[in-house]
Amino acid sequence: MKLYIDIETTGLSPNENEITVIGALKGKEFVQLINGVNLENSAVNELFNGVTEVISFNGKRFDLPFIQTQFNEITVNCNHKDLMILGWNKGFYGGLKKLEQMFGLTRESGVSNGFEAVILWKKHCKGCKESLEKLLEYNKEDVMNLVKLEKILERKGKN
Repeated sequence: MKLYIDIETTGLSPNENEITVIGALKGKEFVQLINGVNLENSAVNELFNGVTEVISFNGKRFDLPFIQTQFNEITVNCNHKDLMILGWNKGFYGGLKKLEQMFGLTRESGVSNGFEAVILWKKHCKGCKESLEKLLEYNKEDVMNLVKLEKILERKGKN
């Protein structure tokens, strides 16, 4: 079973910052694990249970190291398709948002990058419910666009 995964964090260092949201599409089920709500070892373990392939964007350098640092009991024993590396191998460079623009993938949340996601989390921590809703929408867009981007990049290899 495939697991499309994307995380939001309070910063860039797995040793100094923490995960705020893990968004994942496992089979047909979309799951979001939220810090302080349901982001715990058992839930993260369940995400990876039965998974044969993880699909991410820059997940080899960011998402999975972050997850394995914060949840040191988690081991990922499956194939990992990092769409950033797949894109590079096909001549498409840039972050997820740049590739989305390149291939005409759209977003509705209005959040344009991970820095804005950090700010939304900070506002949520100060009691702004709308900020959490917007952050969760942004995270879901990241995950769902991984599915679309994977198909696009796989097709690009068949030309």
